[in-house]
Amino acid sequence: MTSEFDRLVKRVRACTMCRDAPRYGVRLPHDPRPVIQAAPDARICIVSQAPGARAHASGRPYTDPSGVRLRRWLGFDEQIFYDARAIAIVPMGFCFPGNDAQGGDLPPRRECAETWHALVLKQLPNIELMLLIGHYAQKWHLDRSLTAGGVTGTLQRWREIYDASSRRRTMPLPHPSWRNSGWIKRNPWFETELLPILRTDIAALRRSCGWGHIPDASEPKGS
Repeated sequence: MTSEFDRLVKRVRACTMCRDAPRYGVRLPHDPRPVIQAAPDARICIVSQAPGARAHASGRPYTDPSGVRLRRWLGFDEQIFYDARAIAIVPMGFCFPGNDAQGGDLPPRRECAETWHALVLKQLPNIELMLLIGHYAQKWHLDRSLTAGGVTGTLQRWREIYDASSRRRTMPLPHPSWRNSGWIKRNPWFETELLPILRTDIAALRRSCGWGHIPDASEPKGS
């Protein structure tokens, strides 16, 4: 029997709203291809921005250099990262939104999050760690007082946001795009203070779930 979750994911993957009936702005300039990774027993949820052009082409999230960097930050190989039973990847917009005049990605489509985001998260009751990547995810999930000053302001408040004792913990992250390499260099505390705490949390979660070895915070990492 098809579960409620399976029916919902099937509806998400069949959605053509931003091309056929957009609520905001112009129509999606290409055929929709919603990209989502999720399963009801996932323990980590990565709330991302929207698929890029490569993820749109592959149908798989983070199949680009930003995915390499994100997996390095978290200490996951591809086998675990792409296991929906371990990690859900739920973007604010499920389809690649297209490019702006400078060649960057357009913002996630607003109608997508308004229609699907809460419905999908409701079907993920076992999430223990929410990773909010970028401004759009952080603005949607966090109080306005925590998102003042954009991503930098939010990341600087990570200790207010992250509660290690909580059943469902939340950690903000910058987008792992290589376009953000300058930001990471200007904010070295991200790698020296925030990432070790996050990796310790993930290591404990991996041990409890039997996901195999992950280096602890004392072991060297690249970025």
